[in-house]
Amino acid sequence: MAKFDKKLLPSRHVTEGPERAPHRSYLYAMGLSEEEIHRPLVGVATCWNEAAPCNIALNRQAQAVKLGVKAAAGTPREFTTITVTDGIAMGHEGMRSSLASREAIADTVELTMRGHCYDAIVGLAGCDKSLPGMMMAMVRLNVPSVFIYGGSILPGKAPQIDEIPEDFRTRDLTVQDLFEAVGRHQNKELSDSALDILERVACPSSGACGGQFTANTMACVSEAIGLALLNSSGMPAPYESRDQYGEASGRAVMNLIEKGIRARDVVTRKSLENAARVVACTGGSTNAGLHLPAIAHEAGIDFFLDDVCEIFRDTPYFVNLKPGGDYVAKDLFDVGGIPVVMKELRKAGLIHEDCITASGKTIGEELDTVTREADGKVIYPISAPITKTGGVVGLKGNLAPEGAIVKVAGIPTQEQSFNGPARVFECEEDAFAAVQKREYKEGEVIVIRNEGPAGGPGMREMLATTAALSGQGMGKKVALITDGRFSGATRGFCVGHVGPEAAYGGPIALLKNGDMIKIDAVEGTITVDLTDEELEARRKDWKGPRDTIYASGALWKYAQLVGKTYLGAVTHPGGKAEKHIYADL
Repeated sequence: MAKFDKKLLPSRHVTEGPERAPHRSYLYAMGLSEEEIHRPLVGVATCWNEAAPCNIALNRQAQAVKLGVKAAAGTPREFTTITVTDGIAMGHEGMRSSLASREAIADTVELTMRGHCYDAIVGLAGCDKSLPGMMMAMVRLNVPSVFIYGGSILPGKAPQIDEIPEDFRTRDLTVQDLFEAVGRHQNKELSDSALDILERVACPSSGACGGQFTANTMACVSEAIGLALLNSSGMPAPYESRDQYGEASGRAVMNLIEKGIRARDVVTRKSLENAARVVACTGGSTNAGLHLPAIAHEAGIDFFLDDVCEIFRDTPYFVNLKPGGDYVAKDLFDVGGIPVVMKELRKAGLIHEDCITASGKTIGEELDTVTREADGKVIYPISAPITKTGGVVGLKGNLAPEGAIVKVAGIPTQEQSFNGPARVFECEEDAFAAVQKREYKEGEVIVIRNEGPAGGPGMREMLATTAALSGQGMGKKVALITDGRFSGATRGFCVGHVGPEAAYGGPIALLKNGDMIKIDAVEGTITVDLTDEELEARRKDWKGPRDTIYASGALWKYAQLVGKTYLGAVTHPGGKAEKHIYADL
């Protein structure tokens, strides 16, 4: 068993020397032995709460992590942070708290680690923003770090009764189906009792949303970027055998302390590119275009929306997952998970193999141990992909000079362009009300503005609106653009992250009903049929940012601090501006 010298570890400030007797007395008060006090102190950070099934299993898994830390001669100290669960926050004012919670998670984990001088961290997260928030804290602190996902939910199954439409009976259900069922119900295609039955069976266990929505996308990122042990993200949350990954993660972080491997040794430009590849080939959430730049920012690495989209552009899409495809996270795990996906990418020379991982080994060394091959249903061979370019595409043009992003997974190439008149709404509520009343026309481009990080505030997701459109059978008959975000569960031709946002006077703020908008995901363009002179004339008449009701509190603070979307919507100067690294103090 390793013997650790604490002379260079942060916890020496609270456990070593006569002057730290008061500090040690607190540790004795919690039942620690003298030997445990003088071992490395490892923060075990969880996002456990009773808000949603994504987080409910994290407490159990944290206990397994602690056993692993103890077995490898460390002393674990468990603490919790917040989460905001998007499925519950969706479609109302609560969604403004979602993206802001990412920053709060990173900040509170940082403050807890700093305040108690912990030497390393194992972070457990389950719901959308908690995954990047936890990884951002790891990179910011630059201590030995291991991330572990809480696992996905099991797929739901509808009862085989005539009242439930056949398409619901013949597929695995996720929460996405419920959002779309609401649209079907409004469209009189689904009875009250059928909706009541579906809501009781769609989410049958603990765990995060089952499709390749934001949580599972960022879980895949955690493996690809190297912060998580390979294959640790795939197993569903209810499986008690997940605890073996928790225990292994606890042991792994002690190995990283011993070898002096820190978060920024793992998270490099190359590993960020690996992560972007995995997002693209799995048809992952557009939110990765926000979170990868934010993680890079913590290390002082320039890796912006353009860089992410450049990788998306030449990465084949070959993993058949919902919402664009047919399968859920459990199915991906059953056929070998992200290790098999990365093995396929390696065959095409699309993986940097020399990146170090949480195991202390390189990606290449880890992939050398993977014996399974693509099954051809969930994971296609990269030589015969679903499409030759990624499931997520970046767009630029006079409507989005700073870029935008669209998920095209599951949309045939010939349908990846759209040309139509704008139907402009000043916020999501107005758009949702109009969709409910069918106050829009086939062929229109629905524009939802004033929903950016600063202007919202909070950059809400628009799943309620997009799901209602799909439920009405109009998902392919209209396009939708916004300076806000879309859920990873969104289907249809939906363009998010349009920048600059309306609050900054971006072109989206200047649009009027009837303006002709052209979106071409094959060419990567988004334009409005207005000259520069016309746009400039409208800018002179622009009345300025829309006023909001958030004049104090956390959302006001977030709106004052948050930066541009294409840079990751971050709230502090990042790694480039830092004058010290926490772990070296």
